[in-house]
Amino acid sequence: MATSFGFLMRGLILCLCFLCLFQVSFGAKIRHYQWEVEYKFWSPDCVENPVMAINGKFPGPTIRAVAGDTIHVELTNKLHTEGVVIHWHGIRQFGTPWADGTASISQCAINPGETFIYRFKVDKAGTYFYHGHYGMQRSAGLYGSLIVDVAEGEKPPFHYDGEFNLLLSDWWHQSVHEQEIGLSSIPFRWIGEPQTILMNGRGQYNCSLAAHFSSNSSLSKCTLRGGEQCAPHILHALPNKIYRLRIASTTALAALNLAIGNHKMVVVEADGNYLQPFEVQDLDIYSGESYSVLITTNQDPTQNYWVSVGVRGREPKTPQGLTLLNYLPNSASKLPPSAPPVTPRWDDYDHSKAFSNKILALMGSPKPPTNYDHRIILLNTQNRINGYTKWAINNVSLAVPATPYLGSIKYGLKHAFDRNPPPENFSSNYDVMKPPMNPNSTHGNGVYMLNLNTTVDVILQNANTLTANTSEIHPWHLHGHDFWVLGYGEGKFRDGDEKKFNLKNPPLRNTAVIFPFGWTALRFVTDNPGVWAFHCHIEPHLHMGMGVVFAEGVHRVGNIPNQALACGLTGKRFMKNN
Repeated sequence: MATSFGFLMRGLILCLCFLCLFQVSFGAKIRHYQWEVEYKFWSPDCVENPVMAINGKFPGPTIRAVAGDTIHVELTNKLHTEGVVIHWHGIRQFGTPWADGTASISQCAINPGETFIYRFKVDKAGTYFYHGHYGMQRSAGLYGSLIVDVAEGEKPPFHYDGEFNLLLSDWWHQSVHEQEIGLSSIPFRWIGEPQTILMNGRGQYNCSLAAHFSSNSSLSKCTLRGGEQCAPHILHALPNKIYRLRIASTTALAALNLAIGNHKMVVVEADGNYLQPFEVQDLDIYSGESYSVLITTNQDPTQNYWVSVGVRGREPKTPQGLTLLNYLPNSASKLPPSAPPVTPRWDDYDHSKAFSNKILALMGSPKPPTNYDHRIILLNTQNRINGYTKWAINNVSLAVPATPYLGSIKYGLKHAFDRNPPPENFSSNYDVMKPPMNPNSTHGNGVYMLNLNTTVDVILQNANTLTANTSEIHPWHLHGHDFWVLGYGEGKFRDGDEKKFNLKNPPLRNTAVIFPFGWTALRFVTDNPGVWAFHCHIEPHLHMGMGVVFAEGVHRVGNIPNQALACGLTGKRFMKNN
């Protein structure tokens, strides 16, 4: 009898376990999308220009999912003369490295008329976005938001009553093809600063909603009825509520600063990772970064308030972007009685560094390993190679090969890229504060081959442009991983600077900034088999070679869809085998 009872109980437990597994599987959804990418005429800033649209819309549609869901995007290239890929920025692609959307790294470009299926799991809640990663198609407007909510039954570690989404970008009237030609010409032709800052794909050129506060008498007031493609995206809020404002920057060039008139912001999330909350009046955001902030609508309910975005890190020649925080039931046409918030001076780097140093992981977040196994130091410089202006890392300017690395490494193709590894450091006598013009630079497409499940430190070392005494801000984005930001420093990184590392509560990010003539220390674990880009997220800089490639555990990658590798030497391999 006891044996029968035990058997019955074991059977019951197995059934309950099965039901639990079934509920977990049942709770996760597969979210299907059919997208067509094509050029459309659009007026993002009230001036008509071609944009890259998805299903006829700019920006592309927002994807909204729950942690654990699978995203299935059937992407058809309706462009007539260009390939295309989509990178799912911040999604780590565990088990699906071919879906990362990096041309010549994780997949072949999708040719005109072809359809490619991206299928991947969103494993972690957070604020993300997607964008083109072929040529400079992000500059052409190929981007959209990707929001992942917490799994059913879970809650974020903060309360809010509603939320808004702001996707920030910059916009030029010069076509992306003209921009690319200028960057690759002798003499070099710089595209210059953007004409407009866009908020959710909307801005106003040559006029301002706040013209009556401007000292520029020639600046006219925008006369918009609200139905135009460039009409501001207004945030409609109820008084005395807490709102989560999700902010992501897909700018091609500009570092930005956001502020809301009369409202403080509490920063709670960065790049899909929760932070120790801290309060700010304004927020710096670099290309590739995302944040969530909480605002409380506790101001005079009879007024509306400016939401202002201005340029940082470069001498601003682009007017601030503006929209309204509309306190309902006020009319959205009721402009605030005072001037918009003033963006901090563009070169006030102390302000930027103070903000960055406040970003700390929420208590209970994963901590970094105490020690590293492998260290790579990456020197960022602007160079000339055969008369062309380039960016280089340790004096190598990245030029990706025709065959995607993922396939050529997986299948052992010997001649697809340079098998000599790129340098892991730079000359010890290089003076980052008074650097030379780097005449010994070269093109390269080598790969940093990393052992699986090791701890890697990357020291980003900033130095010079080709203009004397000039160094620029660079936001660096890592595919396939989050990393811990261990610290920042001035001048040249030295071994003793390790004492400054924060190993207690460093934030987990996927994008980090290096300040002019400074260094930033990152640590990550190679726990995701695949080939991953690591690059400056400024579009012209990547186009000019400012990136590297990491490979780890590629032998463990499962079957790669043939369509991802149907080009170059892997394409020939598949044709031969078929």
